[in-house]
Amino acid sequence: MRYFTIFFLFLFSLSASAQNNPLPQKVTGTIVNDNTSLPISNVNVINVNKVKGVVTDSKGYFELEVNVSDTLHISSLGYQSLKIRVTNDWLKNGSAKILLTEKAIALEEVIVRKYDLTGYLEIDSKLIPDKENYRYSISGLSQGYETGDTSPGAFSKVLGSIFNPADMLYNFFGSKSNELKKLKKMKKDDTVRHLLESKFDRETLGVLLGIDKKEIAEVLTRCSYSEEFIKTANDLQIMDAISECYEQYKVLKKK
Repeated sequence: MRYFTIFFLFLFSLSASAQNNPLPQKVTGTIVNDNTSLPISNVNVINVNKVKGVVTDSKGYFELEVNVSDTLHISSLGYQSLKIRVTNDWLKNGSAKILLTEKAIALEEVIVRKYDLTGYLEIDSKLIPDKENYRYSISGLSQGYETGDTSPGAFSKVLGSIFNPADMLYNFFGSKSNELKKLKKMKKDDTVRHLLESKFDRETLGVLLGIDKKEIAEVLTRCSYSEEFIKTANDLQIMDAISECYEQYKVLKKK
């Protein structure tokens, strides 16, 4: 009888473990233009919970590993992004058709005039500021990126945050620890990396980290990244910058 009880408890523990950690499944779908009903290729489909992604093929088809209630973020250049939750009926009924709506973008004439030049070299050379910017490399990119006229003193900023609990940076890293753990996963998934490398709108990055664009800019400012870098860097570079600052935060927090 004792052995039967132990065996029953063992089976019960396995059942409870399976419920807490459900086995991943796959969903399939086809993404089409809601106006023309034509399939859309090269659409990025990211599982926000698992931080894994795929790209649709020439027929708009994709399949992705998921669990029930995972959130998929779907985006493509020229289309409005979409967030969809994985449901039981999707898994049971098979492939789903997902409609994307084209963005209506009105272009206006923009005149770029950074410096008022006179046309005389001797005078103009003095008008343009000569700054020695620091250049940093990032894994996965062939080129580096600029961060302004001073190196990002994330160490000193984070150190100040540790000793000043009211500081925004301290509160941000402390409350977003689960989301920020995704940074390592984001670096490992090629689809996610390639998507972030091509984007500058902070949308996908914000969805993955569960933060808005204003928070991203404020965090990087507190980590001493220049305004120029915050405005011009692509999302992959922004992710790398946040990751660096967060790693320094964790080291200082332990100390």
